Amino acid sequence: MPVCRDEAQQFSARILAWYDHSGRHGLPWKHPATSYRVWVSEIMLQQTQVSVVVPYFERFIARFPDVATLAAAPQDEVLALWAGLGYYARARNLHRAAQQIVSEHDGVMPARREAWEALPGVGRSTAGAIVSLSTGQRHAILDGNIKRVLTRYGAVPGWPGRSAVVRALWQWSEALTPKRRCADYNQAMMDLGATICTRRAPACTLCPVSGGCRAYAQGEAEAYPEPRPARRMPVRHTRMVLLESERGLLLQRRPPTGIWGGLWSLPECPVDEELAAYCREELGLLIEPPVAWPSFRHTFSHYHLEIQPVHARLADSADRVMTGPETIWYNGASMPGRGVAAPVNRLLQHWQRGA
Repeated sequence: MPVCRDEAQQFSARILAWYDHSGRHGLPWKHPATSYRVWVSEIMLQQTQVSVVVPYFERFIARFPDVATLAAAPQDEVLALWAGLGYYARARNLHRAAQQIVSEHDGVMPARREAWEALPGVGRSTAGAIVSLSTGQRHAILDGNIKRVLTRYGAVPGWPGRSAVVRALWQWSEALTPKRRCADYNQAMMDLGATICTRRAPACTLCPVSGGCRAYAQGEAEAYPEPRPARRMPVRHTRMVLLESERGLLLQRRPPTGIWGGLWSLPECPVDEELAAYCREELGLLIEPPVAWPSFRHTFSHYHLEIQPVHARLADSADRVMTGPETIWYNGASMPGRGVAAPVNRLLQHWQRGA
């Protein structure tokens, strides 16, 4: 155990006292804190800040107030309400998990952490958070904010992405999590990391546990956690084609997995392929001379995507691409309930303004 029992009790007592007067009590998923609402919020909050999540959560819950409604919805509609949050695998997993809860649990939300961990998109920490925050069961959790708090409190060396460091932080989390008021404690730890023990310029003088913080005692709070080892982000290139007919712009649904899985996107022509030949051979369409728009960059967590937009009109009025489950013509009114990725939406808006 990283700390003795007395230190652990003092730590949790100070955290809870701080939470009572300074915690974030008004978060929408806390009123009421049902397991369904907490689950949706926890998935949305993965790698996304609370301020960004709140409006998405409120819209999502208004449309899908319970797991049965979510499970019965078409994936298109789920992705449309998720559009802009990024990391779209979270939305697909949420939808799949809802369908599993309906089919395997008769629509009853699981009550045990192990059952949550068996669902798509739910790991150990997320499962513990769902159960502890909605039912009060004692489960340690380890999200990004809590990793930062515990890394500093214990002056734990190493980048928290390494498995050995994660194991050490789980030991700290298990040792410090109290038996009582576990829901409040876990929420308090997340709040502390988000508002006091921030990534940069932490407000250590306002921290309720700074007296026992090893990094603060060393005068090196910002030295923890250690940064990820430097690496060069690769750059990939693509060409997005705004192919215009009398009916609008051609959009295609992307494959169900991978980047922007299941979302609607513009056709993508390889940068080393001649555009007219691509449209003729892949789409069966003849185009007028294309016009290149200014390129721009979209950054993912592991690479940059350099996007070269190209606008082209059909050479004849008979657009032979049929609409269907995987293809539509976008005209500004043809997208209700359909999700598009942020850079594609940016191009569609630019086209509409020009049109």
